Amino acid sequence: MTKITNIMLLVLGLLLGPALAQPSIQPSLPAGHTATPSLWHLKGDPLKGDKGEVYLFGSVHVLPPHLEWRTAAIRRGLSRSDVYVFEVPQDEKAVAELQGLIQAKGFLPPDQSLRGMLHTQARPDFDAAVAAAGVPLAAVDHDRPWLAGIQLMFAQMAKLHFGREDGVESVLADMAVRDHKQTRYLETIAEQFALLAPDSGDLELEEFEAGLKDLLDVSSELEPMVKAWSMGNQAELDKLINGDLDQFPQARKELLDDRNARWVPKIEAMLKEKHIFFITVGAGHLTGPKGVPALLRKAGYKVEGP
Repeated sequence: MTKITNIMLLVLGLLLGPALAQPSIQPSLPAGHTATPSLWHLKGDPLKGDKGEVYLFGSVHVLPPHLEWRTAAIRRGLSRSDVYVFEVPQDEKAVAELQGLIQAKGFLPPDQSLRGMLHTQARPDFDAAVAAAGVPLAAVDHDRPWLAGIQLMFAQMAKLHFGREDGVESVLADMAVRDHKQTRYLETIAEQFALLAPDSGDLELEEFEAGLKDLLDVSSELEPMVKAWSMGNQAELDKLINGDLDQFPQARKELLDDRNARWVPKIEAMLKEKHIFFITVGAGHLTGPKGVPALLRKAGYKVEGP
């Protein structure tokens, strides 16, 4: 997958799902299939003044409605935890803030068209992606490239059959409200939005053109990721979600490595509190040698899990 597809998979389902059309994906997993996604657990060190515990859980933002992923270990972790932690807020205020950012930074000037901005060699792929999405050109031709890419992806997903409402964050956010759990967040809406809308227009266009071929068949990108997550296959998840970002070292640094490194001190601060935290972040942040569990182990914590 190219950089733009990875950006979408990392943040769009979580961040943009409430603000745009609700998508769905056709599951290849059978109805009633039970997933066994990975869960990590660590306790603070009393000798350092730590009082808390942390569960770490990797999420997939859209899932089939019949996929049961709350294993006995996950249910126990959820019931023991009194604070649920997510990447960003998902409430009405957050959605309104996001919609305002989209209106302010999502569209081209009236005298510009996206197709007209593209290099000649990229136009056939763009036309094919628009056709695969089944949307009229006018629906995306005045979007900035980053927003057009997301709209084309959502349009493809909407043809299929499972949605964000069954994704991990949505389920756990509903549980937090129902069970009166305290909620916290690792990032702000503005911080995550900045990952989608780069300041450099030339870079944005380059990323969009590089990702057009991936927009021809979205399900082929997402289904293997859901399967690997459902089996707790961390090596495969790391390869599918993060592997191709190795071709874009600056993007990997900004999207994954820097953010993971920023989150570790926040988790260490949580361990100083007398709470049990259930932290849910995108699955790609927990895999590999620069994932959050590996960084916590490097910092001296005993992290139980895969």
